Amino acid sequence: MEKKKIERINELARKKKSSGLTEAEEKEQAALRKEYLDGYRENLKAMLDSIVVQEKDGSRHPLQKKEKPPCS
Repeated sequence: MEKKKIERINELARKKKSSGLTEAEEKEQAALRKEYLDGYRENLKAMLDSIVVQEKDGSRHPLQKKEKPPCS
């Protein structure tokens, strides 16, 4: 995400604390936050996908996603 957009997120956060946001600013803030979080998640997933686990015997395999246990 561009530095300019991150600065705008911070600017809106400060304004929200001090005087509140207009409806248009709230929508802008929500859109910017969503874009930021989507990028963050994408980068984290790429990092996790590149991890390789090395066993004691020297064999290597990619990190595997755990299955979720069924809900009871």
